[in-house]
Amino acid sequence: MFNQIPGNIIAPIVAFEVNSGGQFENRSRLLLIGHANAGAVIAANTPTPCPTIAEARRLAGAGSILDDMVRVARANAPAQEIWIIAAPATGVAATRTITVDEAPSPGAAALQIAGETVYLTIALGDTADDVAAAIAARVNGFFNALNGASLPFAATVTTDTVTLTARHAGAIGNGIDIHVPVLDGANVLSGKVTIAEGTAGSGNPDLSATLAALGDDEFDWIASPFADATNVGRYASLLSDTSGRWAWNRQLYGHVFYPMSDSIANLTTHALDRDNRHLSIVPTVASSKAPNPVWQWVSAFAARLAPWLSDGATGNVSRNQTGLVVEGIQAPRDRAGWLDFATRDAFLGSGLSTWKVNTGGSVVIDKIITTARTFNDVPDSTFRDIQKIGQLVYALRAFRTALTYEHGQKAIADDNPGNLATISTVADIKATFMHAYQEMSLTGVLENAVRAAERIEVRRNTDNPNRVDIFAPIDVVNPLDVIAANAVVYSQFSPA
Repeated sequence: MFNQIPGNIIAPIVAFEVNSGGQFENRSRLLLIGHANAGAVIAANTPTPCPTIAEARRLAGAGSILDDMVRVARANAPAQEIWIIAAPATGVAATRTITVDEAPSPGAAALQIAGETVYLTIALGDTADDVAAAIAARVNGFFNALNGASLPFAATVTTDTVTLTARHAGAIGNGIDIHVPVLDGANVLSGKVTIAEGTAGSGNPDLSATLAALGDDEFDWIASPFADATNVGRYASLLSDTSGRWAWNRQLYGHVFYPMSDSIANLTTHALDRDNRHLSIVPTVASSKAPNPVWQWVSAFAARLAPWLSDGATGNVSRNQTGLVVEGIQAPRDRAGWLDFATRDAFLGSGLSTWKVNTGGSVVIDKIITTARTFNDVPDSTFRDIQKIGQLVYALRAFRTALTYEHGQKAIADDNPGNLATISTVADIKATFMHAYQEMSLTGVLENAVRAAERIEVRRNTDNPNRVDIFAPIDVVNPLDVIAANAVVYSQFSPA
């Protein structure tokens, strides 16, 4: 079959045309949605590739939400393709105050802000005003050269009081953790400062233009820190199976991860109101005193998962993820906020993903799920596991690629007695589909190829002879989540 060389040429020539023999490659992007600093290089509502932490700082500004998200994402996914998009912030910025009640004794002092420890040394004779000025200076000049972190606040000082103002307007600044940590030696700030709420942050960004700006670019995994009901509704619309990125006429796919920090009751209520296979919630208990802000949680979790969920070539997409350490995320200080087994089991039944803390004190994945619980209003766990989404994206792309390579720009006939390369038959199309299925069985994405071959139906459409319809049963490999053993103890085995 020739695409360029015609069959009716007369003049002598030895000619070659060059075409692709076909080689499927699944490229999977992680998109981070957040705020950039005022005056940042990155244009608002413009998807932008961001390969490095330094590039995030250059584009979005040091201490911005996007700077922070890229930093923790890259720690969890060193080779993942990462893009960022800056949503304009709206509303009122949150403020906090740190009042130095009395001058501390000379020695080592520290504050922990958003999981980063700010160190300073108190000298003999320093007054409360001196200490406040030193704290403000250290906050504004903070940079952790080891991990690339800046702080999400700008500081000003008036006599003995430091005012911290969130870099971005909006309610998202309200949950940033500030406390006086315990040091190996004495922390001379302990009992000497009062940390208080100032102005409450208010407002949520309108992500309509941000999400619309994605156009037809493929973004398989999307992490957004904004969890208000209006924006969550926008995520659902973006990924709609009827009119969004999962629709048959777009086939762009995608999945949104977002965080929530609230009471157990409110988290459960929120998840039960969703029931959508295109959304995943990363929850924390608000009272647990989690050091890291919510945008770090969702970015870290999404990045930890993305390389596995995108890997159909070696079967990582199908694996259980329990125990994967989430880099850069610290366990909540209040152990009552750690999710025990009963809470995790209840959360998973409600549509909430779960995490736990291992014996080394690291936050690890327990089980990440979608919020899907029903199909056609009846209980259905088919799309609960996040692995199903990764498997489906990979498999549908592989099937579409194989069918396009083998049968694009061809004619359809009931049979092909001349064995012409320009003609496809129903049997040819079925064979292509099942060959792709078998290949994905060998890489651990799908299983039961023999049974699939028995059930598949391929036929020409009775009303449109130019169309072929396929009933395509797909049996995906399942993550191994539970091993249950009945250990029966005997004092003595009976003779054989």
